Amino acid sequence: MYAWEAIQKTLDYIETNISEEFEIEWLANEAALSLFYYQRLFSRLVRKPVREYIKLRRLARACQSLESKKTRILDIALDCGFKNHETFTRAFKEAYGMTPESYREHPVMLNQFDKPDLLLHYVMIDEGVPLISDGLVLEFNRKTLEQPVLFMGVTGIIPIDGQIPLGEATGVDMPGEVWQRLHREKHGIPRVKGGREIGVAYLGDVPEGYFTYFAGSEVEQGAEASHFVKWELPAREYVVCGFEAENFEQLVTVAINKAVKYCRLWLEKHGLTMDEYSPEMYYNSLPDAVYMELWMPVSESTG
Repeated sequence: MYAWEAIQKTLDYIETNISEEFEIEWLANEAALSLFYYQRLFSRLVRKPVREYIKLRRLARACQSLESKKTRILDIALDCGFKNHETFTRAFKEAYGMTPESYREHPVMLNQFDKPDLLLHYVMIDEGVPLISDGLVLEFNRKTLEQPVLFMGVTGIIPIDGQIPLGEATGVDMPGEVWQRLHREKHGIPRVKGGREIGVAYLGDVPEGYFTYFAGSEVEQGAEASHFVKWELPAREYVVCGFEAENFEQLVTVAINKAVKYCRLWLEKHGLTMDEYSPEMYYNSLPDAVYMELWMPVSESTG
C-alpha cells in the first residue's frame, strides 16, 4: 500500500463516522503508520492537521443539516460530533464569519473544505481516457473553436482570501452569489435557445487581492442588452476537461474543485501552460445537469 492510500483509508473512515470521537492513535494504527509519521503525512497530503480537518468536515455536514429548520441547532451540533452548542457556534463563526443561527435565518452559499481524493495526485491519464474516482468521472480532449462565442451576464469583484484554494477555503461562496444573481436576472438576456452558460474568473480592473468573476448565458453575436456585461470565449484551440458527478450540487462544488486541481497537475505533466482564465461551461440542453467542462487555453511550456 502506498502512503497516500493509507491516509485515504482514514479519510474514508472519518467521513463515514464523522459524528464519532476519533483517537488519532487509532487512525494511525489503521493506516499502519506511527503516530508521528501519520500526523506528519496527513498534514502534508491534506494540508490540515488531523483535528482541524475533522472539525471542518463536521462543519460541512452541519451546514447541510442547518438547511432544514425542523432540527434544533443543538441536536445538529451533537449529531455532527461537537460536544455542545458553544463549541459548535465558535467553530462555525471562525470558519464562515457568522453564527449557525444567522446562517439558518439568512442562508447563503458557503465554501467548504472538501474531503480530498488523493488518487488524483498520483494517477495520470492520456487524452480521451476517462478517469473514475470517488464519484467523479473526468476526461481530457482537445477542441478547436472556429468562431468566438459571446456570453452576456453579470460580474462580481471577489476577494481572493476565502475563495482560494478551491475546496480548502471556508467562508461565503461569492462566485456562487454571482450565479444566483444571474439566475434571478437572466430572463432579460436574449439567450440562444438551448445555449450554454459560462462562469469565468479573470483579473480585470480590480484592486490587488481581488479578481473578477463573470457568469453569463450564450447569446448571438451582436446581441444587445445594456444593463448586462459581455464576455467572449475566443476562437482558438483548447484542452477541454469534461467531468460528471452524481448530482448537480456535487458537480458545482466538490467535483469542480477536484477537476480544477487535477487540471493543473495534468497540464504540468503534459508540458502545457494555461492562460489566466479557464471557463466553466454548463450545458442546459442536456437531460441531466450532472456534466460540465473546463475550457483551458494552453500553450507548450518553454521551460
